[in-house]
Amino acid sequence: MVKEMANERFDNAKRNKNDEFYTQLVDIEKELKYYKEYFKDKIVFCNCDDPYESNFFKYFAMNFNYLGLKKLICTSFDDSPIAYTHLSLFPEIKEKQFPNNNRKAYKIEINEVDDYNGDGAIDLSDVEYLLKNKNNVLTLLKGNGDFRSNECIELLKQADIIVTNPPFSLFGEYLSQLIEFNKKFIIIGNVNAISYKETFKLIKENKLWIGQSIHSGDREFRVPDYYPLEAAGYRVDDNGVKYIRVKGVRWFTNVDFSERHEDLQLYKMYNADDNPMYCNYDAINVDKTVEIPCNYYGKIGVPITFLDKYNPDQFEIVALGIVGSIDFTSDRRMEILDKFGNPTGKFTINAKGTLYKKYNPSVDKKPPAFKDCETGELYSSIYARIIIRRKQNEN
Repeated sequence: MVKEMANERFDNAKRNKNDEFYTQLVDIEKELKYYKEYFKDKIVFCNCDDPYESNFFKYFAMNFNYLGLKKLICTSFDDSPIAYTHLSLFPEIKEKQFPNNNRKAYKIEINEVDDYNGDGAIDLSDVEYLLKNKNNVLTLLKGNGDFRSNECIELLKQADIIVTNPPFSLFGEYLSQLIEFNKKFIIIGNVNAISYKETFKLIKENKLWIGQSIHSGDREFRVPDYYPLEAAGYRVDDNGVKYIRVKGVRWFTNVDFSERHEDLQLYKMYNADDNPMYCNYDAINVDKTVEIPCNYYGKIGVPITFLDKYNPDQFEIVALGIVGSIDFTSDRRMEILDKFGNPTGKFTINAKGTLYKKYNPSVDKKPPAFKDCETGELYSSIYARIIIRRKQNEN
């Protein structure tokens, strides 16, 4: 129940434009270690990050020399409720630059990071002095810092790679912009974004894939001080900072890494009882990625989380098994049943919009979802599936 409430809060952000979720530094470190070699001599743009609070900015500032970056650019949004309020990196900037705390949008450009304390490492004690270097500048933006604004787009054009946590409610639009300008990116979002038409098209065409470090479990995000705490899935640390745990989080990227080309080890043999054929599509159902049959070479419907293990050299993605994505062949007139398996008096042709199989009371844990109006046969609906096919042949 706690996780469900936390996830519902995360989803509500899309509807309420409540997008202030801040990624933890440890999660950034775990993912970006897979791309170390790629960052050399690159311009990194964090275009949804207040540098005073963003852990993306902290990560790249602390690792500027280690990664061999050419430049780091960060832009803030002037509606950010925490802009200039915590200033964990540059405590003196508030007094000198923003005495009225107007929360204006700005950019920070880092071109050079020196080891000021002479200890041979770059840490936060050095980062505090970043802006004292004449090669690093803080500049107010003319607009509000929205990633869609002209001045932010001009910065985007300069960048080699974009790394950030985009607004939850604008993920699709944000991703489309990156594709439009042919940019490399490593961004974080909700796993449900996979089912977006535009996102899935990119995945199918091998132009977008899931990152390496998050494949399951909850992740903790910092939220603003005003954020209401309504479940045990939230916590407040000793400094009064609020956090929320969210499930279904993934990294999305188009930067390749060697681990995504490792074969998924298959061990289970095909069994018609365990892997029934869909009644309205020529594919078998598999409920868990690890149970993909090792001896089956036709179309297979797998959970969306299959993409966590997807090797494009081993599998082909055929379609997304939801309405509008594949052609359903049956013309059965079906009565829709409620979540308890009771008649609703509502009808549909072919149970349009979902894959389904014959209901098996000895196997299926959930009640049937449809009833054939002509034969009375019961059918179970299948949650959204990705249709895949092995690339290797039987020989």
